[in-house]
Amino acid sequence: MARTYPSWCIPYGAPLPAAIEERHIGVDEAGRGCLAGPVVAAAVILPETLDVNAVLPGLDDSKKLSARERATLAPLVRSQALAWGIGLSWPCEIDKINILNATFRAMSRAVLCLGASPLQIFIDGNQIIRESEWRAARNHVPVLPRQTAIIKGDARVPSIAAASILAKVFRDSLMAALDKRYPGYDFATHKGYGSAKHLAALAALGSCAMHRRSFRRTGGNEDLPQIALPGINA
Repeated sequence: MARTYPSWCIPYGAPLPAAIEERHIGVDEAGRGCLAGPVVAAAVILPETLDVNAVLPGLDDSKKLSARERATLAPLVRSQALAWGIGLSWPCEIDKINILNATFRAMSRAVLCLGASPLQIFIDGNQIIRESEWRAARNHVPVLPRQTAIIKGDARVPSIAAASILAKVFRDSLMAALDKRYPGYDFATHKGYGSAKHLAALAALGSCAMHRRSFRRTGGNEDLPQIALPGINA
């Protein structure tokens, strides 16, 4: 039986909605599956008439690009965007509300940074921001705009690809800075993911304030719920 999707989710291979040609907000995240550091979201509004191939050559899902390519594209995205914003959810919040809700909250903060009139939001993956996390992101928030989830949207929609690059570049830079504050874990290299070297450091040093203690492999607080990684599947 073929899988069915809710009306607000566009499966991979399905035509993109016509509204994608209008001004909208593209949203993506970085670091959702890490053992340490915040989950970071970015929101980007690109001009409707932007010639992406000409001014943002090579724009694609950040996971398909090298660090050098991302570093080259990030300032171009910021200069060409009508608006862009970054939102974070730190480990203490992740442990309190779980990684999925923390991701929604980071996305909400990124969108709210834009200060733009309500525009439709296109999000990479198969989930949309929950109303509860939108309202928890900031006091007196406006009404949550219409949303559409697009599976593999970071490879299909320029604004989402741009957001994926900004989120990844920002987070990688932040993890390099945290590496200096919390030496021994090599955050600058693995960016908080569960590499063999990171797991060895956890075994030797224990967790630090940047570790998500609700994630099993950090060896954190056993009193916290042992959550899995529910998700926004790209």
